[in-house]
Amino acid sequence: MKRDAVIVSAVRTAIARQGGALATMPAHIYGAEVIKEAMRRANIGPEHVDDVIMGNVLSGGGNIARLTALQTGLSLELTGLTVDRQCGSGINAVNLAAQAIWAGDGDVYIAGGVESMSRAPYLMDRPEKPYSSTPPSFRKSQLSPKEIGDPPMGITAENLAKKYGISREEQDAFALRSQQRMARAMQEGRFDEQIVPITVPVKKGEPFVFDTDEHPRPNTTMEALSKLPPAFLEGGTVTAGNSSGLNDAASALVIMSREKAEELGVKPLAVIRAHAVAGVDPNIMGIGPVPATRKVLEKVGLTLDDMDIIEINEAFAAQVIACDRELEMDPEKVNVNGGAIAHGHPLGATGAILITKAVYELKRRGGKYALITACIGGGQGIATIIERE
Repeated sequence: MKRDAVIVSAVRTAIARQGGALATMPAHIYGAEVIKEAMRRANIGPEHVDDVIMGNVLSGGGNIARLTALQTGLSLELTGLTVDRQCGSGINAVNLAAQAIWAGDGDVYIAGGVESMSRAPYLMDRPEKPYSSTPPSFRKSQLSPKEIGDPPMGITAENLAKKYGISREEQDAFALRSQQRMARAMQEGRFDEQIVPITVPVKKGEPFVFDTDEHPRPNTTMEALSKLPPAFLEGGTVTAGNSSGLNDAASALVIMSREKAEELGVKPLAVIRAHAVAGVDPNIMGIGPVPATRKVLEKVGLTLDDMDIIEINEAFAAQVIACDRELEMDPEKVNVNGGAIAHGHPLGATGAILITKAVYELKRRGGKYALITACIGGGQGIATIIERE
């Protein structure tokens, strides 16, 4: 019988726009702050931690999880593992911590994600011939073989809109709902407990404290959304307004075996019940949550009706609507406090942020189960189910 893996603390930074409040700060700096706060809330020291597992997509290498662990200044013995499953990295980091506990490899893990899209390094191809007169060229990361198709993410959303007959108006209405729900959640202070304030230094001036999500556009209207041009395809329906943003943020959770939590006198917030991944056609990568969700529900013998909260990453409105056509999710359970269209999508950190949001929303409404799921560039889906304690 596998041991319970319990979440005992969960925090995040506020989410900054690309080029916004966190743009001047390397990701491992604010990543270290969320790790320290997650540990403080769990009342643990570095001597308790078996490993630090962080999702990240755009650091350019160097094992940012270890870098971030060292940046805490707590111990040179804090280890680190960086996970790159693209947009599913933060969820995967939490899942790996649970797996390690289930396997009996350890008892205390810090898991989460950290991303700075503002400071992402450029990729450049090496010239094929030494001393070539052709200047080097920048390129994007390849997520799928060209023979299969490796389109930009926005085109994958356009492909889903076409496949499922999703109109521009439907996408804009979904985006508006996300913005409205996020605005209400912020007005009611629903995120206050989960956000770790970050003090940002300024070269010439006083430091400022960043503690409020800056991506949402609470005054968005259908009229304003309808005026935006297609972002990826001439005559298309996917726009900047019905897509997620480019963002900077970090999140960290402390995950323990139930036995260790009891030994340390720490009250669990939730139990990680199951997780799953699935592969799909990279050309319609946004449908990934559908098979991943079906797999994880089957693992635990539950249905979507059993879920009190569903956090599905809003990479694009078209993508979530396509998933809904297959899964038929209750709109009153889906992204109840807004999603990535409103708060943004800091790639490797997003999944851990979604889990953090789900933990606090289950607590707020007294729910039992939450599903957290995301599509993944390259054609995958990931899903995790947690249960409130």
